[in-house]
Amino acid sequence: MIKYIGSKRRFVAQIGAMFSQMGAASALDLFTGTTRVAQELKRRGANVCAVDTARYSEILAQCYIACDAADVDRRDLAAAMDHLQALEGDDGYFTETYCRRARYFQPSNGRKIDAIRDALDSAFSESALYPILLTSLIEAADRVDSTTGVQMAYLKNWAPRSYKTLELRVPGLLPGNGVAMRADAAHVGRLLPHVDFAYLDPPYNQHSYFSNYHIWETLVAWDRPAHYGVACKRLDCKEPSTRSVFNSKRQVKTALQGVITELQADIVVLSYNDEAWMDLDELVALCAVRGEVEVLSIEAKRYVGAQIGIHNPMGVKVGSVTHLRNLEYMIVSGEVADVKRVAQTAGAPAGCRA
Repeated sequence: MIKYIGSKRRFVAQIGAMFSQMGAASALDLFTGTTRVAQELKRRGANVCAVDTARYSEILAQCYIACDAADVDRRDLAAAMDHLQALEGDDGYFTETYCRRARYFQPSNGRKIDAIRDALDSAFSESALYPILLTSLIEAADRVDSTTGVQMAYLKNWAPRSYKTLELRVPGLLPGNGVAMRADAAHVGRLLPHVDFAYLDPPYNQHSYFSNYHIWETLVAWDRPAHYGVACKRLDCKEPSTRSVFNSKRQVKTALQGVITELQADIVVLSYNDEAWMDLDELVALCAVRGEVEVLSIEAKRYVGAQIGIHNPMGVKVGSVTHLRNLEYMIVSGEVADVKRVAQTAGAPAGCRA
């Protein structure tokens, strides 16, 4: 699974346990990101709909959520992986942009990425294996990058992992059915069918996921975009259309209220934290339109980027770390009996209740 800011890796088991305790059959992961939560819900038997605006999220969801492992021809997949891995590297847009102009990857790995990505379009674009193979490439690139986990900048000195050779691995495919959807949560909620369990993990602040993961956007789109700055970010990172309303302090409350109100779900679990634009009382008030509300709070280590201070574009430290831990909230809302059962699930994190 790729490195991802806001990842719920530490809480996946609790979220899955909530779903199981409810005896649910269908689930929605509305801001799916890397699909980590959606995968856990599918693993527990859910028919999952995974939604996000990002191109890379759609590919990950097509691989892990929409694909049924039982339908995949493993011999064909192994042959395709071997073919791609054996390709000679090629100097292309990716190598020039992200290995020379910027230094996210070693050139040797950049050339492999160029060759494999071109081959995916020329030889596998119509294949059912396409999202699986592209997911494998994204994850392989993530294992040899030279960043803290976001792509707003690369490390001043090469990360030790960047010297490793790019290696494709078969993704951990899951049995069962699901849906992958690229859509804006602010507009799609009312169009989605009813689910038993909905999980929401919206952006908390002004930082755009499109900009934070612009390389994955380019690797999926393969559109060789114009770029700017030392970090070689896509030029469209500057366009308002690539920014979510959930990244706007002025718009986020109205947008989130709309989503929570319009969703057709028995239980809604909203993730947020105490460093976000909205405080806990506001979040509880938004969720109260669905009925009973319970709040679980979990103390957690802050994201690595917040633990190393503030650096200017030249890599010089210009600010200090303020604190190392924060509170993560999971706000559960719905009918009283369902909420009580879900919030008191064995193994769920202890916390305050409202």
